[in-house]
Amino acid sequence: MDRTLKAISLILSYPTRALQHDMPEVGAILAADSRLTAAARRALRPLVEEIGRGDIYDLEERYVTLFDRSRTLSLNLFEHVHGESRDRGGAMVSLLETYRDGGFEPATCELPDHLPVLLEFLATQPFADTQTILADAAHILEALNARLSRRESAYAAVFAALLQLSGNRADRATVAELLEQPEVDPDDLEALDEVWEESEVRFGPDPNAGCPQVRDMLSRMDAPVADASRHAGE
Repeated sequence: MDRTLKAISLILSYPTRALQHDMPEVGAILAADSRLTAAARRALRPLVEEIGRGDIYDLEERYVTLFDRSRTLSLNLFEHVHGESRDRGGAMVSLLETYRDGGFEPATCELPDHLPVLLEFLATQPFADTQTILADAAHILEALNARLSRRESAYAAVFAALLQLSGNRADRATVAELLEQPEVDPDDLEALDEVWEESEVRFGPDPNAGCPQVRDMLSRMDAPVADASRHAGE
């Protein structure tokens, strides 16, 4: 078990009192991982302390405002690649099959592409495979890091740490295209309703959905963002 990936999965999960209780151990795990630079470990400390000691209701409200009300900060990775196109359904089915082939059954109501769920799975896999998958998603991680940094959010440090673990630099042009997507004020409920007006996503059997290896499954994240945007508008 890769304890650092498990710890990051917990940090990115919805705040609970149980999570607050676990934060001292989570912080110790992150502080001890030499795969992260000393600067990256220091940058994670404020978030660990905030989650561990903050008012639970404030923590919950902040989490929802950041990750649930903003599509551009969504922790559902395929949202950034496929939007709500039919391709997302096939990708989701393949990801579920990949989890099951790896002996992992998500015990959550979140979608399979939710980043904390993916990280929990990756924590059970060889680190070489994990690095490859994180590298495939590097442009999404970097875009999330940039958007959170603009908001001066302590969560930005988590995505910077994941980029370090990936051992990969995100493609600048692809990241720039992701960052061009407009953000909606999370307090503008009418605008949010328009943005989240979704088409149906099917998760049933798909004759075209095989069971590829993890690398092939998630490498679709490297598809040009412009193409993903085109699908999202279908």
